[in-house]
Amino acid sequence: MKKLKRFLRPAAIVLGAFAVVLTLGFVENTTDSTPVSELRVHVQGGEGVHFIDERAVRDEVIGNGTPVMGAAIGEIDARNIEERLRNIPCVASAEVYHTLEGTLHVKVRQREPVVRIFNSDGSSYYVDTEGMTMPVDPDYTARVLVVTGWLSEPGAVNGVRSVYENDSIQQHFRSDDIHRLALFIREDPLWNALIDQVVVNAEGGFELIPRIGGQRILLGDGTALEQRFEKLRLFYRDGMPKADWRRYSRIDLRFADQVVCTKRNSLQ
Repeated sequence: MKKLKRFLRPAAIVLGAFAVVLTLGFVENTTDSTPVSELRVHVQGGEGVHFIDERAVRDEVIGNGTPVMGAAIGEIDARNIEERLRNIPCVASAEVYHTLEGTLHVKVRQREPVVRIFNSDGSSYYVDTEGMTMPVDPDYTARVLVVTGWLSEPGAVNGVRSVYENDSIQQHFRSDDIHRLALFIREDPLWNALIDQVVVNAEGGFELIPRIGGQRILLGDGTALEQRFEKLRLFYRDGMPKADWRRYSRIDLRFADQVVCTKRNSLQ
């Protein structure tokens, strides 16, 4: 009897597993033949980011000539749809999946720009939180930091490239430094509220243009950001209350352990 029990127990496990496999196979085959009855589109993005909406995503899914609504779930090429959506420059990621009752879900996450770079020739593009470039949209303008000046940053195939590409050509451009500076400003509530424009001067240095005060703040080459911005914070906190800050035309943060201010002349 004990030997029989030892034999029956593994046999029952095997039969149970086989039954589960058969059931799953039946469910999968049944689901594959289920027609798509509903298309649900979910668009995610940062606050105020509106580069693409549900209608545009829906048009991309069903507007390429391949039938979706009413088609069997098993005939839907989810990977192809995801790839097409990812090829849209403002899309960071895309996921397509279905449920047993025939609902096709499409989730899209938009890129979130942190800075817009204007080249000297007037061309411009965005850089997102992940350091990827984005072409501008004729119908929507993101409210982000603007960088202008002596710039001739390269474009990109299809409008998307990483500003941190590790090659000899990239070393001659400033997009990566600009991105680091934009993230630094964005992540601090004070600087994010105060600074909305940066100018790259002829020497390649960054000059901050605050919303109030009318000064040019000379930041330098983009290194030692924490130390230089901390000097500026202390200057605003301790120095400015003792004097009319409209008296100054420049605030220079490039020198170690000091802030050098230039007074306006009578003509300014």
